[in-house]
Amino acid sequence: MRRRMSILLILFLLGAIAAGTGAKEAESPKPDPAPRQKESPKPKDDYYEFYKVLVDTMDQVERNYVKEVDRRELLEAAIEGVLSKLDPYSTYINPDELDRFRTAVESEFGGIGIQISTQSGSLEIISPLVGTPGYRAGLLSGDHIIEIDGVSTKGIKLDEAVRRLKGKEGTKVTLTVVHRGSPEKHEITVTREVVHIETVLGDRRKDDDSWNFTYDEDKNIGYIRLTAFSRDTADELRKALKEVTADKLQGLVIDLRFNPGGLLGSAIEVSDLFVDKGRIVSTSGRNSPERTWDAKSKGSFTGFPMAVLVNRYSASASEIVSACLQDHKRAVVVGERTWGKGSVQNVIELEGGRSVLKLTTASYRRPSGKNIHRFRGSKDEDEDEDEWGVVPDEDFTLKLGDGELVKLMEARRKHDILRPDHSETDEVDKFVDRQLEMALRYIESELDKQDAKADKSDENDKNDKDDRDDMAEKNDTAAGKAAVPAELSGSASQ
Repeated sequence: MRRRMSILLILFLLGAIAAGTGAKEAESPKPDPAPRQKESPKPKDDYYEFYKVLVDTMDQVERNYVKEVDRRELLEAAIEGVLSKLDPYSTYINPDELDRFRTAVESEFGGIGIQISTQSGSLEIISPLVGTPGYRAGLLSGDHIIEIDGVSTKGIKLDEAVRRLKGKEGTKVTLTVVHRGSPEKHEITVTREVVHIETVLGDRRKDDDSWNFTYDEDKNIGYIRLTAFSRDTADELRKALKEVTADKLQGLVIDLRFNPGGLLGSAIEVSDLFVDKGRIVSTSGRNSPERTWDAKSKGSFTGFPMAVLVNRYSASASEIVSACLQDHKRAVVVGERTWGKGSVQNVIELEGGRSVLKLTTASYRRPSGKNIHRFRGSKDEDEDEDEWGVVPDEDFTLKLGDGELVKLMEARRKHDILRPDHSETDEVDKFVDRQLEMALRYIESELDKQDAKADKSDENDKNDKDDRDDMAEKNDTAAGKAAVPAELSGSASQ
């Protein structure tokens, strides 16, 4: 009887909500009556009936299911069912998980340093972060984690996966993974650490363990990899740029491949380093006010050609930066279409703060106004009709196969480790990074154009100087000829 009364109370409250909604709609101003043809009545969704079906279902389960079921579990399952129709980033955090959620947001934690996603239907590594335990253990972008400590990840929610991967510093977690393009299972045990991420890297390390940000010493072409967007990324990038500009930087490649993103503020600061005016990014939602961020001219690095490398694992903040530089024609984008993570999540308190709802409420827009986020149902094939992510510039699309992608990641990982004996240098140098080569060819072609323009300008200057010299010589000759008759005339007059 008590259960029945509580269900009736829920129905009453839902009815009151529906009535309140109807009252608000009724208060909306109506247009002045005008003669018009009678319209056929439109079907109206009866939300009360929908809610009643839900409550009746729960009532039947509570009273008649073969085993007793906790009512709160049913309610939370219903909430999760609603959110599962949205996107992987909209989630419900119940009271038991709330403390862990706040700890993850507000303080440091022990982890293995990987970015993960469940968008493909299984638990997939977007990218291991350079220098972290997962990276050193050999985890790769595209790896599918099928077990965590022997427990299957089939159907796992993103927040639950994060919870199971995190833990106290010094504890171990064993992952069973399948590398992309291979059916074999690999067990990899990783020791958790408090993760401090190095986000600005060069192509190779120097002997003192610092990064060399100059790729081509002869042509003064720089190469900088951004592995994530943290609070320190923009400052570290600014220092790296000052280091290479001191050597008279002529061109620059920014590598955002495998970059899973990070802080919005960091992406805005990085974009602002290369764009001196105009829109960087904006956000818009169905029920959220539009927000915009614009570039400032102070401290911008301009005047040299740039190429940005992206691939299918470039997400979020890295898409904001590459889209901004592409739209402003500050750089060409080289590689393949990006991941398509351009959404904004708001944390909404429920039950007076006992639980929270992390809900996608807006999406990012590039300077051109185009969408970045890949919504449910978006397709890969038609890049013109299905607008999401960042697509490389015309003639600069180069998609690597699974095997080549794995080799690229392995080569990069070996580059990142300082080995005084250079034991793996020869093996690494055998790998040809075709996407990087394409970017370098673009930079070199732009430099050749600048040189040709400068040579033509010098030739024009030389021709102008020769013309001026010829004109001066003619003027001197003409003046000399004019002077002789004058003197002769003067002599004659004497």
